Amino acid sequence: MARKTSTKERKRKKTATVKPERAPRPRLRKSKKQRQAEAMPDTLSKKPTAVRLKDVHYDPKIFIPMHTGTIVDKFFSNKGGIPRATNFIVVGDPGCGKTTIGLDLICDVQIVDPKLKVLFISGEMNKIDMYEYMERYPKFGEIDILFLGDYVDENPKLVIEEMLATGYDLILGDSFVEIQDAVKEACFMTSTASEKWLIDLMCHHNEGNNKRKAYSSFLMIQQVTKGGKFVGSNKLKHNTTGMIEIRFAGNSTDTNSSRFIEFTKNRRGEVNKKLHFSLKQPKDVQYNENKWKMDEEARVRLESEIENLQEEAKAFDELLKINEPKVGEAAVETPAAELVDALSNDVDDDDDDDNDN
Repeated sequence: MARKTSTKERKRKKTATVKPERAPRPRLRKSKKQRQAEAMPDTLSKKPTAVRLKDVHYDPKIFIPMHTGTIVDKFFSNKGGIPRATNFIVVGDPGCGKTTIGLDLICDVQIVDPKLKVLFISGEMNKIDMYEYMERYPKFGEIDILFLGDYVDENPKLVIEEMLATGYDLILGDSFVEIQDAVKEACFMTSTASEKWLIDLMCHHNEGNNKRKAYSSFLMIQQVTKGGKFVGSNKLKHNTTGMIEIRFAGNSTDTNSSRFIEFTKNRRGEVNKKLHFSLKQPKDVQYNENKWKMDEEARVRLESEIENLQEEAKAFDELLKINEPKVGEAAVETPAAELVDALSNDVDDDDDDDNDN
């Protein structure tokens, strides 16, 4: 006969918790780099070929630089002037004058040769800001300006492409990241895709692919980190001809302190030479050419002195050169070696005399 279960046992069985089934472990999401790696094609779309420069031909115009008529021409290239079909990045401390220097350069290029077309793409200032700017520098009112803020309801990508298609010789962008972000947000692109689009667009016009067949050069202002370092990908660095740094002299950020321009990278000219300038006077940026000449003269003298010291040291080494013995032969004492021994003995004798005293 089966045993009857008590009321207490029935309640205990009823309230007993049933262990839930273990949920399947969710699949880990692949990282961005993993997805990009998987998207890379496994086969080449075209066969790679080596290039011999003697078989490459360019329009001679591409190697004629654009001149500003100022001392800055000597810094941009060994030929003097801003080279065509190049891309320069302008970085520097906040408020040090990056935009003013850039505008001064492109205005001077147009003044020296009115046949050249220059363009300022403003991603930060509006017309009112720029108009007040022009009151201090009237020549800023003589150039073409594209205000991206005027096209907030348009596709900025198409606006910029349409504007550059007319053909400009020199373009100043303020700033690279502002232009990139405007296209990124309006076109729902990633940061990588919008940066690639802008770099490809610059390279496209470097090759003269526009209505005027102009081999466009770009001066792109770029932001820096709090530590003053350049912000940008390796693709941007590799597609730039030069890096222009504009800084306050010393560690000062006082707007009244001295400022300077320095090329830290330049495939067409020299680097690590400072050109001081001032923004105190209206109409034009004042470049301190006298200080640059003094610095150059001092540098030449220093290099000459170093070269002379190296020659003297080399001659002295030849004079005191000790002949190395051949294998199995004893070292031959030279007059120089005897002189060293004599000096060492004199020092030992002096020490002995001091100990005796």
